[in-house]
Order: sequence, then C-alpha cells, then structure tokens
Amino acid sequence: MGVGATDTTGRLLAALQGAGPVDSHFEPCADVPKAGVLLALPALLCCGLLTRTSDQFKLPPGYYSLTHIFLLVAFMVLARIKSVEGLRYCAPGEWGKVIGLDRIPEARTLRQKIDVLGDETQVAQWAARLCQDWMQEDPQSVGTLYVDGHVQVYHGSQARLPRHYAPRERLCLRASTDYWVNSARGLPFFVVHRPVDPGLLSVLEQEIVPRLEREVPHQPTAQELAADPTLDKFTLAFDREGYSPDFFKRMKERRIGCLSYHKYPGPDWPPSEFKDMTVPLAFGNQESMKLAERTVCLKNGLELREIRQLEPNGHQTVIQCTNQKLPTTAAAAGMFARWSQENYLKYMRENFALDHLPQNRVEELPETTQVVNPAWRELDRQRRSLAVRLSRKLVHYAHLNLTETIDPQKVEAYLQKKSQAQKEATQFQQEMEALKRQLKQTAHHVPLSQIPKEQRCNRLSSGAKDLVDTIKMIAYRAETSMAQLLREHLPKGRVGEERRLLQSLYVSEADLVPDMQAGTLTVRLHYPANPMLANAVEHLCKELTLAEITYPSTNLRLVYELVSNQNVRDREV
Repeated sequence: MGVGATDTTGRLLAALQGAGPVDSHFEPCADVPKAGVLLALPALLCCGLLTRTSDQFKLPPGYYSLTHIFLLVAFMVLARIKSVEGLRYCAPGEWGKVIGLDRIPEARTLRQKIDVLGDETQVAQWAARLCQDWMQEDPQSVGTLYVDGHVQVYHGSQARLPRHYAPRERLCLRASTDYWVNSARGLPFFVVHRPVDPGLLSVLEQEIVPRLEREVPHQPTAQELAADPTLDKFTLAFDREGYSPDFFKRMKERRIGCLSYHKYPGPDWPPSEFKDMTVPLAFGNQESMKLAERTVCLKNGLELREIRQLEPNGHQTVIQCTNQKLPTTAAAAGMFARWSQENYLKYMRENFALDHLPQNRVEELPETTQVVNPAWRELDRQRRSLAVRLSRKLVHYAHLNLTETIDPQKVEAYLQKKSQAQKEATQFQQEMEALKRQLKQTAHHVPLSQIPKEQRCNRLSSGAKDLVDTIKMIAYRAETSMAQLLREHLPKGRVGEERRLLQSLYVSEADLVPDMQAGTLTVRLHYPANPMLANAVEHLCKELTLAEITYPSTNLRLVYELVSNQNVRDREV
C-alpha cells in the first residue's frame, strides 16, 4: 500500500473487488505543507481543468480517479515540482491531505496512469475543445494571434531525432519543434508538435491556418467579406522567420492578415517623416513612439503597409502589415506585443519545466515523412568548409598585393609566392562552383523510405507530453487570472511582484477545516511574512470565496481565510 496509506479498507476493495475510485474526504488538519496551492483551485476549474475529462478519458478501475490525477498534476505544476520523479522527495501523506486522500500515488504509479491517459488522439480532442472554449470566452483576444516556434532539445540516447538549430545553445542538436499559438497577452491557445520540422511557413499554411479558420469565433461572413475587400478574418503575427512575400500574397487571397518584421528593410527613412504617437499596449498601459507609414509594393505585386519606429539611438524597426483596417498605432502595438509570447515561453521553461519529457517511448516515423537528404547535408557541409578555406586564401592573396617597394633580389620569390596563392584560390573557387552545381542537382528533402535504415530518424511519443503540456497551459492561465486579481490591490511599489507572491502562496502551509454540517472546507492561510502584502492576499481570499467553488467529488464549498498564527492557536484552544 505504500508509506502513509491509512485507508486500508478502501484500498483493498479497490484492488480486489474493483470498488474504486474513492471520493475525496477531508479531516481537520493544521499546518499542511503546500496546502496553499488550494488557493488556485477555483481558477483551475474555471480554466477547464476538469472540463469534459470524464467524457474524453478513461482509467482502469482503481483507487485513484481521473479527478485526483488531474488535480495532482496541476498542483505539482503550480508548486514547481518539475517532474513526476520529484514526488519521491515529497511527503505522500501530506500531499494526500491536499487532495482529500490518505496519500498520493507514488511516482511509478502516477507515471503509469499518465501513460494510460496519454493517447494522442484523445489528448488532441480534449485540447481542441479547451481551445475553442478559451476563444469563445475572450473573442477579442483572437483578433490578432501570435505564432512562434520553440526548439525542444533532446539529450537522451534512446531516440534518433533529426537535428535542429537551437538558438539558446547556438548549436545544431537533436531536437523537436513546438509551434505555439498565443494571444497578445501571452495566454496560450494550442501547440502543434512537429518531430520533423518543415519550417514555420509550412506549419502555418498546412496546420495552423486551417485550424484557425475553423475555430476562431465571430469571423466575418462571406457577404461581409465580399462587400469590403479590405476586411480580414483575423491577423497572424510572427517574427522574421515567417517573412515571405509569396506567403503574404497567399494569405491575402484567403483574407487573413499578416504582421511581421521586414527581413530586408533597405535604407532608412528621413527622420522628418516620423511623428510622435501614443500607442496603447496589450495590458492597458500606453507608450509614446515615433512612427511613420508608407504603402509599398513587393516584388510579386502585393501592396501592403510598411510601418517604421524610430528609436532614440536612430535605429529604425521595420514592420510590414497586410491588414488595412488596423490603425498605425494598433499595428505597431500588435507587432511589439509579440514579446509577450517570448516571455511566456521563457517563463514556462524556467517555472513549469516546459522541456521536460514525462516519458521516453520511441515510435517510428511514417516512411512518407519528408526529411533532409543526408547526401545534401554532406555536400552543404563541404561547401561551408570550403567557403571558410577560400576566404582565408583570398585574404592571404590580398596581403601579397603590396604597394611598397620590393627588394630586387626578392622579386622572383615574391612573384612565385603570389602566383601560387592565386592558383590555390582559383582551384578553391572551381571546387566551390562544382559543389554548388552538385547541391542544385541533389534533392534537399527526400522521403524517409529513401534513407538507409541505419540513418533513419524516429520520434518520441508525444501523447503524455501533450497531456501534461495542456495541464501546464491551464495552470499558467489560472495563475495569470489570479495575478490580475492581486495586481489591483498591491501597493504601488509592489506592482509586478504578483507572480512571485503567488509562488510563495502555493508552497506555503495552510490549515484545512472541513465543516460537514455547513458544507464548507475552510482553507486558512498563514499571515504572509511581508505585512504590506497581507491586504492583497486578503482581497484575493474574498474574491475566491465569493466564487462558491465546490471541491470536486465532494459537497464542500471552498472558503478561504487569512489569519495569523496567533489567531489559529487561539481558535484551537
């Protein structure tokens, strides 16, 4: 049964007669470690943690229910326990008090249950329904959607993943790529996992755009689009990797706006064109910027808007926008809001262990998968190596072209040396031209079936990771909503510290006081170390209590209180 198991009858019945799962049952407890994470339960439920889980997922008969597993994983994420193995160093009985059981499952049991729930099709359907709910709840946030790739490096030895360039390490390493779709405030909607990365433009056109056309709410009707040629369904924002005039034109034909940085900006505009404008940002604050706008025509004949921001140091940031309805200030704010997605990915890596793999199950890729041709990769490696050697020879040859007088006795040696350097540089140039011709004649991508078996790559099963990543998205959304409630009541000098305050609350001790007659479960938080933050925490407790959330699988309504340690002792006495 494991250390800390006290519900002997329930566990025996669940194991021998299939009487499980059991319901949560709470008893009065004082100073429960990490019980402050219960403060996030209303936000987790409102963000859809248990929405449609009973319809989408099934567990074999046992002691633990779906509700227990989902709650435990979400609480682990918020408490910054970054892997299932991290539970080995936590008291299972204390965590069991948080979810209303005698103890939580051990790490091996929890990993097995995540594997059972991690069916890729079921997880994808559940995540898609959550995404639709999030978009329906906040339709204004889907007017401009942000897309960015995240390279997840694989350091294991079981799988043979294809190589990708990892910007953080500045190396080409074995990795997979996730493409995230977020709102302007950085809130995630969904993620597309690609073990073999075809590039941002390919994923946008083949997967993300068709899905958004089906799921984005309140899109203009066909009659509205026909009546106004400048009207778009929605706008996509991405970085310079997605800059492509041909892609812009294809999206314009599908009535989808594009917002991106110009990859080849050209000469600077005169400073006299720029005007001071007040730009409203995503979180309600405003900033003054020097902006200028022109209508430009790309090489494929597409006319679009080019907006530039003049920075105090004279640098001009160039933005291209195909959406004709966006004001200049809104287009600039929309492009600069892309950093919210960068900040989201950084926060998720550092706090929620976004790159952690819950399992290492290896699967084979379909033989029709297009991968980089190893022959092309080898030729390209030779070309880059030869280019370095050629540049060195040209520099050496240039140094021999002296303008100063040469000793007559050394002229012959100098001419021989110069002739030899010129001959070697010419030979390298000929080899370079031959390699370039070979590269043009060699296919860049080929089907996996044409690759020798010993060189073929495979993939890691993504079902369990997609499930945990979806719970992490829910946890981030819940934490963001709680941070917004806290921000309103923080002292002026403490604005911006709401997430750090929440992190301390999630791992703090709390008292659990169930009242079966009144039908309440009171969570008493201890007084924070900083008295200035107590007012904000007290208001947060009141807001969460007014939500009248019932703890799942019980009839107990959650009540939150903030009391000092002395008050708790007095009440106990």
